[in-house]
Amino acid sequence: MSIFKIGVLSDAFGLGFKGDIEKAREVGAEAVQVYAVRGEMAPENLTAADIAEKKQILADNGMKISALCGDPGGHGFTNAEMNVERIAMSKRVVDLGLELGTNIVTTHVGVIPCDKNAESFKIMQEACNELAEYANDKDAFFAIETGPETADTLKMFLDSLSSKGVAVNLDPANFVMVTGDDPVKAVYTLKDYIVHTHAKDGRRFQPVDPRVLYGALQHDAIPDWAEYFAELPLGEGDVDWDNYLKALNEIGFNGYLTIEREVGENPTADIAMAVKFLEAKIDKMA
Repeated sequence: MSIFKIGVLSDAFGLGFKGDIEKAREVGAEAVQVYAVRGEMAPENLTAADIAEKKQILADNGMKISALCGDPGGHGFTNAEMNVERIAMSKRVVDLGLELGTNIVTTHVGVIPCDKNAESFKIMQEACNELAEYANDKDAFFAIETGPETADTLKMFLDSLSSKGVAVNLDPANFVMVTGDDPVKAVYTLKDYIVHTHAKDGRRFQPVDPRVLYGALQHDAIPDWAEYFAELPLGEGDVDWDNYLKALNEIGFNGYLTIEREVGENPTADIAMAVKFLEAKIDKMA
């Protein structure tokens, strides 16, 4: 049995739930991560019959759900007034995930400040404590996606929470592209919290303010960040895959490496290549 399992963020195929699942099986993935905040898979749009149908599609294709994506977008949980609905939505996604067989919901919470006394830190802490307690009661996790802040700052924030119900979805490329942090070192820093990972690669050209970058995601017109960084197919960026996977293995992580590739001229081809890339790396470690 492989030390890691390979998944794919299946919405990148753009074929609807059934088509995405079939394509994920075709490229060799073992599981899928699915967006569940809007459209076909949003909890409010699903009846019990719909959920049963999705589960049957997964079963027919021998596929599991590695995680649901419950990212609220924009500034995450930094706005106290917006947090009431965002927290409620996040809880609904956890409940949907449990029905579909996963206890992990990935999300962005906003850019965590390194100052514990900052107002935004306290607002995010309050929201994440509520999320953590809800998830913990159900043996589930809200997994914060890495990237907007360094691993040290993220660990400091997580250590301040009331339970381990808020954890980490480690995306190595986001560290490389945005903060310039070392993903290998980040594995050891965040080892007590990692429950899911994204397999993504990239390169940084010059520093970018994470507050500007992630703040822009709340708008329809997202700026062109090409002068700052590029997301690249696996193996073509600056993620040190050999040492990164070695680090994950050393801390005892044996979960999903979920391929995220939503850009480029042919994401489907890049995803198929990424599956083979990871399989080859894993085989060398066995």
